[in-house]
Amino acid sequence: MDLPKSLIALGLLLVALGALAWFLQRYPWLYSWFGNLPGDIRYEGSSGVVFAPLASMLLISAFLSGIGWLVRKFLG
Repeated sequence: MDLPKSLIALGLLLVALGALAWFLQRYPWLYSWFGNLPGDIRYEGSSGVVFAPLASMLLISAFLSGIGWLVRKFLG
């Protein structure tokens, strides 16, 4: 892929991410589950907080892998 096409693709990706961020800001109940699933680790000590959203990241990874599989199946 040459530079102009790469820049256009990057621009479209940024526009899509901006639209998604705007949409999620208006409807926070859509992502309130993130970080609150069983399996998400949160440790609050006297010197700080450690947060590891393991279950949430596993769910997002499975979702993105499924989308990648669909894209490869129908476009590749």
